[in-house]
Amino acid sequence: MNIPDNLQYTKEHEWVRFEGDIAVIGITDFAQSELGDIVYVEVDTVGESVDEGKIFGSVEAVKTVSDLYMPITGEVLEMNAGLESAPESINTDPYGEGWIIKVRAASADNAGLLSAQAYRELIGH
Repeated sequence: MNIPDNLQYTKEHEWVRFEGDIAVIGITDFAQSELGDIVYVEVDTVGESVDEGKIFGSVEAVKTVSDLYMPITGEVLEMNAGLESAPESINTDPYGEGWIIKVRAASADNAGLLSAQAYRELIGH
């Protein structure tokens, strides 16, 4: 199970990587392995401000659809266009090519996020 130490995580299995005031967000290796083969990603919140904890999109796997929850409050700037033709990159490279959205953080407060160690404890690894 790949859980990079340089990222922050949520209890809903999203990861966050900050690049200044821009946050890159995706789902964790654990989440993609639980979902199975991802076949479609929907994000209809580009250009909108979304509050922490609210749904910003969904991922569809062969057997299920799962909502995606915003780990921080901010404006959704873009969706990873590569996921339209290759949603399976979330399965093969969840922390790289499989990123889902970029967000302009509304504040520097990220107290609700988990460290890699806390996330490992959450999922029992």
